[in-house]
Amino acid sequence: MRLRWTAVVVAALGLVAAACSDGSAEARDGPSSVPESAASASESSPVLDEGSLAPPEVDLNLHSVPLEEVYFDTFDGGSVRLSESTTELRQRLLDAIPPIDRPVYGDLDSGDWLDPSDLILGYVAGGEAYAYPFKILNFHEIVNDEIDGVPVLVSYCPLCRSAIVYDRRVGGEVLSFGNTSALYESDLVMVDRNTGSYWWQVAGSAIVGSLTGTTLEPLPSVVATWADWTSQHPDTLILTRDTGYERPYERDSFGSYSDFLDSGEFVFPVSELSQDGRLAPSALVLGVVLDGVTRAYPVDGLTSPINDVVAGNPIVILPTDGGAAVFGAIVDGRSLVFEWREDGFVDEETNSVWTADGVAVSGSYADTRLERIPARTTFWFAFVGAFPEVELSGG
Repeated sequence: MRLRWTAVVVAALGLVAAACSDGSAEARDGPSSVPESAASASESSPVLDEGSLAPPEVDLNLHSVPLEEVYFDTFDGGSVRLSESTTELRQRLLDAIPPIDRPVYGDLDSGDWLDPSDLILGYVAGGEAYAYPFKILNFHEIVNDEIDGVPVLVSYCPLCRSAIVYDRRVGGEVLSFGNTSALYESDLVMVDRNTGSYWWQVAGSAIVGSLTGTTLEPLPSVVATWADWTSQHPDTLILTRDTGYERPYERDSFGSYSDFLDSGEFVFPVSELSQDGRLAPSALVLGVVLDGVTRAYPVDGLTSPINDVVAGNPIVILPTDGGAAVFGAIVDGRSLVFEWREDGFVDEETNSVWTADGVAVSGSYADTRLERIPARTTFWFAFVGAFPEVELSGG
């Protein structure tokens, strides 16, 4: 069924109209919206040629989901099923919400336009911390980059609040990703420019095309407020507004979106699997897939650690302001149990004090760092739709 396409997508969310406001999504001439501090201190990653790659035509004969359940957003209040789409339509809608293929990073001052409570997706590699503001990802959804020698895909679907970092390598080949403008289970469908295959963002799996059934490896990441992230990473780099596009990045188009979801409506159709009543559709969860076991942890308002064992692996969920991160809970062969005390997160075994970033700042484990575990931060409806076998922590 279709659910008030125009009213929801254009009026209530306001994203599509703004994201495609220039029609052709042409690059602007210069970084006029970047603060001077960002322009002077920005550090750009290696220039990629990926944006010039045109994906081959997708092979519709190979798919793991019904083609009629994949919907193209036509950005005029309507939609077209993949099963009814034409090559011309698919090509026209390709990258209508443009990915960022040449990300430019700045220092802490480059985030001075953000409010302290604004959410970011945080990623740490090679001793460097990177922050990706949701307010930028709302308008681009995909960032292709290489960080510390690893090709990474920073992906975000505003309709699922699904912030996930993936390794872009599959079978020895580095994939480059674009945006189909299609959705499956009301979630972003990406396209790899190498084979033209379509990918379901939350699941990290190819669902249409020659790579159908292939999955991407998630990488450790965390959702946090800008204030929380910078308190843990004062030397963080941040994705700047020097994207090559003019967009109203200061605007948050999704302030009341949770209320809309929890009223029982979705922007695009979802299956019964995504309407699992164990949690409200917009409940924020941290999803962990470890050694064949899938578990989801509600993190809305979480303030204390969650100690758990997944597939025989002791882990700990440490809350942030805005999300949570998951770490392995074994240090020097010893399984630790964490609790919250006035001076921070403390392990009961040694009384060492740990930060939300998994680093001990005092005690016998001082300067020890917990192992980061890959996770997905999403709305409940999106995660359970992608992983219907999920175990709900505390459920």
